[in-house]
Amino acid sequence: MVRVIAVAAVALCVAALTATPASAHEGDPDYESLVTNSGPKGLEVRVLSGDDRLEVRNQTGEIVVIEGYDGEPYARLFPDGRVQVNERSPATYLNEDPRGDVDVPAIADAEAQPRWRTVEGNGRFEFHDHRIHWMNDADPPKVREDPSARQKVYDWTVPVTVAGTPAAIDGTLWWRGTGGGTPTAAFVLLGIVIVGGIALIVVVRRRRARPTTKAEAW
Repeated sequence: MVRVIAVAAVALCVAALTATPASAHEGDPDYESLVTNSGPKGLEVRVLSGDDRLEVRNQTGEIVVIEGYDGEPYARLFPDGRVQVNERSPATYLNEDPRGDVDVPAIADAEAQPRWRTVEGNGRFEFHDHRIHWMNDADPPKVREDPSARQKVYDWTVPVTVAGTPAAIDGTLWWRGTGGGTPTAAFVLLGIVIVGGIALIVVVRRRRARPTTKAEAW
């Protein structure tokens, strides 16, 4: 029984070291997307969960329009805090899934007149923009050549307009780098668990092997 407990503890430790979190709102832990230019003054932009999605806040005092993948108006943020999405933009549907794995309805047409729907009232809009993260199943060729090193994958741009004037949100996607494998601290922790389990087995076996005295019998 003790041996089973020790082995289970080791297995749990290994699982903790190798497992990756699963979440509906979590990016790829191997990549990091960073904003290098938020665009015009008053436009606040950041990447959430590494490379998962963009968060945009409009403090410009003007109407900000975010363009979709075909240059169509995708979303707009008003100075009063209203946020609207264009139901005719294909990006409205593609951005619902981190991988864009959705069926785009027939209503979506980048050339059609926009049909706006209000989705927020706090001036904040976050969305999966597929321009900011790696979409292929296979890693980039240069990453496969040397996965241990941190390296740039590509620069990205999300076009916007502010009061009708073209502008852009710019950034860079990075491969974080594996750093050559499992950190030393992880191996130290695993070693402590293994040694502790062995010590526990030894102590219990010695106690079982000790002869029982009359006093103990009483």
